[in-house]
Amino acid sequence: MSMILSASVVRVRDGLPLSASTDYDQSTGVQECRKYFKMLSKKLSQLPDRCTLKTGQYNINFISSLGVSYMMLCTENYPSVLAFCFLDELQKEFITTYNMMKTNTAVRPYCFIEFDNFIQRTKQRYNNTRSLSTKMNLADMQTEIKLRPPYQISLSELGSANGFAHLSAAEYKGTGKISAAPHQRLEPVTLPGIVSFVLSLLCGALNLIRGFHAVESLLQNEGEDFSYVIAFFLGTAACLYQCYLFVYYTGWRNAKSFLTFGLICLCNMYLYELRNLWQLFFHVTVGAFSTLQIRLRRPQGKSPDYNV
Repeated sequence: MSMILSASVVRVRDGLPLSASTDYDQSTGVQECRKYFKMLSKKLSQLPDRCTLKTGQYNINFISSLGVSYMMLCTENYPSVLAFCFLDELQKEFITTYNMMKTNTAVRPYCFIEFDNFIQRTKQRYNNTRSLSTKMNLADMQTEIKLRPPYQISLSELGSANGFAHLSAAEYKGTGKISAAPHQRLEPVTLPGIVSFVLSLLCGALNLIRGFHAVESLLQNEGEDFSYVIAFFLGTAACLYQCYLFVYYTGWRNAKSFLTFGLICLCNMYLYELRNLWQLFFHVTVGAFSTLQIRLRRPQGKSPDYNV
């Protein structure tokens, strides 16, 4: 018999469960699928906004929107169009009922558990397909799924690390594949970090402008030194790369930031004749400040376990 077994509402950024079905099948297969719920909830921010995971005789479908994901477990023969219509109804009702500010600031698991009343009513209606009166919505959803099918997550893409299930980062382009390299998230941005980012952009822009002026001077005067142009553009590249290192995680991130700062210092030493001491001090200080902020903004630790 095709039917919806359970559903849950999860915050995307950290996997915090906001609401879930309180009555679900206790069979071994369903319990195993609930483990997949937990695994997926920790990687929602890295997955496309519409996905399906086939787990033998069961399917897990979910959609994500406005920082919240709506997940459901159904039997393998349950129609996909009905499954995503069901999730779409949950999404619309949840957005209408709850303020997104409360959703974003929630700290306690299942703080919207009363939403289960709507989940149960909707689940009963979708489990009795003869009583469904949403033919127009079903037609719209069927068209949408044909145009943009859900990403199919395979069980082979689930690994294991330290006893916990692990998903690699997702790079979604239509029906693209999940990349092998994991995407490490960084800690939230602080005010000093924002200031360093803006100042690095400013230094990069100043170097770029001076670089173009040096090119103009080189074209007008053949005796000008072309190495000054290279130094200005290298300084621009170094400042922009510091901005990149601050925003994104890469391997050997701290070492790269120190090497980039070294390049900034070398460029300014070479441009000593074209800049006064205050200008040199400003560029080197901003480079050092940005390097410090890159080092202070560390990768986030393991997501908290909310016992989903």
